[in-house]
Amino acid sequence: MIKRGVPIDLVVADRPCRGVGIARQVHIPTEMFTRSFGGGFDRRLFTLEVMAELKRYNIGLVAMAGFMTIFDPVIFEQYANRITNIHPALLPSFKGDHAVADALKFGVKVTGTTIHYATAELDNGPIIAQEAVPVLEGDTEKTLHERIKVVERRLYPEVVMKLLQAMTA
Repeated sequence: MIKRGVPIDLVVADRPCRGVGIARQVHIPTEMFTRSFGGGFDRRLFTLEVMAELKRYNIGLVAMAGFMTIFDPVIFEQYANRITNIHPALLPSFKGDHAVADALKFGVKVTGTTIHYATAELDNGPIIAQEAVPVLEGDTEKTLHERIKVVERRLYPEVVMKLLQAMTA
């Protein structure tokens, strides 16, 4: 997104990742909301804390990528059709966090990437854009996912820029 010139006002992460380091190198504010994976995780409180940070930075559009914590539905009420997500499959097929492995297991010849609006129901929001990626003979989860990422890295910034332009028009 940075290389493609997408204006980024804040990077929020739910675990340490490469994106946080890259954002910090170019002086984009970052916030880490590390969640617990044991008992007692308060999803609503976690979501409200993230929402407070989005409000503090006056964020109008959220582009999720690799954020693996499922939010409480309250965020989708406040940010209806303003939270996008990218998924490594052609939704509605292969929802969830094992999409690439599931596509290989099912034996599809084509999979791809989907950019959609995030909703309270996982990987079920309205589709904004999709692009197919062929499954090649001998593909592994790693090789297929890497080819999908190449498409994602081009398509997602294009879509986010169009959405931002539409918001300011």
